Amino acid sequence: MASSFLLSSVAKRLEGKVALITGVASGLGECTAKLFARLGARVVVADIQDHKGRVLCDSLGPGTASYVHCDVTKESDVASAVDAAIARHGKLDVMFSNAGVAEPRQKSVNVTGVFLTTKHAARVMSLAGRGSIVITGSAASTTAGLVPHAYT
Repeated sequence: MASSFLLSSVAKRLEGKVALITGVASGLGECTAKLFARLGARVVVADIQDHKGRVLCDSLGPGTASYVHCDVTKESDVASAVDAAIARHGKLDVMFSNAGVAEPRQKSVNVTGVFLTTKHAARVMSLAGRGSIVITGSAASTTAGLVPHAYT
């Protein structure tokens, strides 16, 4: 009896929450978007890979997810993505800054992108007095010299 109660309460843990996730075209971002949707969140899918982002939204079901093109290295894109979440859902509860690369743009994406997503999520969350900002990091940060600083 207790286990069925626990499962039902966890099943919709994010019911009514709105999450904006960057870097969702594949990998951790895609899996997180699927999990958040399954837990009841409305998900704003943000990426530069438009086709993959739209396919993911379609797979999550109608009304569950929406797609917005967002290059996290461009402040106007990040501001627009946050504004789109607010316009569509009236709030932003979770910003998951997940976009990251291990290529020549890594400082722009992995450092500047995190700064911009945090800045614009905080802009609306501070007014609301609530919200969570989650940032993907790398386990490479625990061992010196494996990859460039901008990656970790």
